[in-house]
Amino acid sequence: MDRPLNWNSRNLTQGWQRGVTAFYYGLNFQEDDFHKPQVGIGVPLLEGNLCNVHAYRLATLLKQGCEKEGLIGFPFGTPAVSDNITQGQEGGNASLPSRNMIANAAECVTSAHGYDFLIGMHNCDKNGPGFAMALARLNYPGLIVNGGSIKPGCHRGQDTSILDVYDSQAAASVGAMTHDEADQILRTACPGPGGCGIAASFNTWGIALEAMGLSAPYSSSNPADDPSKIAECEGVGVLVKRLLAEDIRPRDIVTRASMLNATRAVAAMGGSTNGVLHLLALAREAHVDFHLQDIQRICRETPVLCSFAPRGKRTMFDLFKLGGTPIFLKYLLQQGMLDGDCITVTGKTMAENLADVPDVTWDQDLIVPVEKPFKPYADMQICFGNLAPGGIVFKVSSMKEPTFRGKAICFDDPRKIVEAVERDEIQPGTVIVLRYLGPMASGMPEVLVATAALAVPKLDGKVAFLSDTRVSGVSHGAIGVHCSPEAAVGGPIALVEDGDEISFDLVAGDLTLHVDDALLAERRRKWNAPEIPRTRGYLADFAATVSQAHHGCVSKAFLPDAD
Repeated sequence: MDRPLNWNSRNLTQGWQRGVTAFYYGLNFQEDDFHKPQVGIGVPLLEGNLCNVHAYRLATLLKQGCEKEGLIGFPFGTPAVSDNITQGQEGGNASLPSRNMIANAAECVTSAHGYDFLIGMHNCDKNGPGFAMALARLNYPGLIVNGGSIKPGCHRGQDTSILDVYDSQAAASVGAMTHDEADQILRTACPGPGGCGIAASFNTWGIALEAMGLSAPYSSSNPADDPSKIAECEGVGVLVKRLLAEDIRPRDIVTRASMLNATRAVAAMGGSTNGVLHLLALAREAHVDFHLQDIQRICRETPVLCSFAPRGKRTMFDLFKLGGTPIFLKYLLQQGMLDGDCITVTGKTMAENLADVPDVTWDQDLIVPVEKPFKPYADMQICFGNLAPGGIVFKVSSMKEPTFRGKAICFDDPRKIVEAVERDEIQPGTVIVLRYLGPMASGMPEVLVATAALAVPKLDGKVAFLSDTRVSGVSHGAIGVHCSPEAAVGGPIALVEDGDEISFDLVAGDLTLHVDDALLAERRRKWNAPEIPRTRGYLADFAATVSQAHHGCVSKAFLPDAD
């Protein structure tokens, strides 16, 4: 192309405002550096979190990889919040807002400093989604590098993960395991750096990014603490230079077809409900016609083909040993489940990327043939109805049947659910309703403490959980989340009372509150919007701008006028 690779930074390095170049000389620029493309490297800095502790080390390698190709890399920091450490505490409210903050920060720094390219790093749950949103919004050339998963822990000769920590602690609380053994698992389950290794939110989005084409092949499966991750980061400059030379932009990659690819991969792997929220958010930012109904259709027709925890026991490290994410994606492509014509950050199509990847072999227990799925439809399903006119996202890996009906017990505090379980007050057949924790009310925190409490043998898969907030991908059971509209804005979930009957049919896509319309209308007349104290400024800002869950909780500024 005739366009220079430093298409944007040249406005500063060779622009009309000559005085600004003094700072570049202060950065030890030589004369030829003023003509080199500049690459912003977004680093989610949080050394107090295993997922992010190695982020700056990888960023340094990314910078060196750019320099080898005649590019200049500039790492910059963005907010980062640990979902695991903060969940169940006040800090859990910061998790989803941090995604939008990352998007804003990356957009702000990259555009303000005139960078030619943006590399975003996916180290923890909200990092990759935030950078993907920024890339779609800016439409500057860019890609996302995965920070890699943690390697499994070990207890009595068996691999363990963060899921085993929560399950064992819940078991110990009801006497199903000794506290000593549960604590042994806790101390050994997380042996080093990297994102949670199971099919939770981090790896769900990692595989989604690779299936979408925004991350290079193998990026999502190369472990954090492995030479393959070092080599990947050191080689990133080749991709950066190619994307700049060919002027391939994020919106060339993030299309309706690639969004469908990502959704299909998430469904087939048994991924996290958080992936739905991020897919919807990215679609809004990229102006792609893609909605919850599209996800519903794909989840209905896509079988579960992977035994990742929490469905099974396998981790991302098992996929790495099998050959990496491309092995899985190639099988999906061979089965006609992916569109191979989508362009990716390699500059090649998905089919071209996968052409020389070995076929999956069947002497392993992570991926199964499509003829023998773990389930003929996805563990994640979408329902609509009088309780969730905007939709609700179900994760039901522990449910054997696609239907459920039971009487509601309502809570406004997840800790009260834990206490109720410990007092044996919740029985099989119950529908637990947790509300007033949606995006506007509370930042939509994850409530793993509640869903983990429901994972005890007496209740696992035998009760249903409905909420307007989020759960961690570590969660399992019969769980419905992202109920939209949320209770705080007068969504029907606010009108549910103890003893009301609620049913859902996952295959039909229905969620029903079995209360007469007249009685619901009377309850609505009596309902008053709660006063929500805003003790944190970031939550006040988030609440003032955030859209509802069926739009991915992006800023209202990015919604179509009709919405």
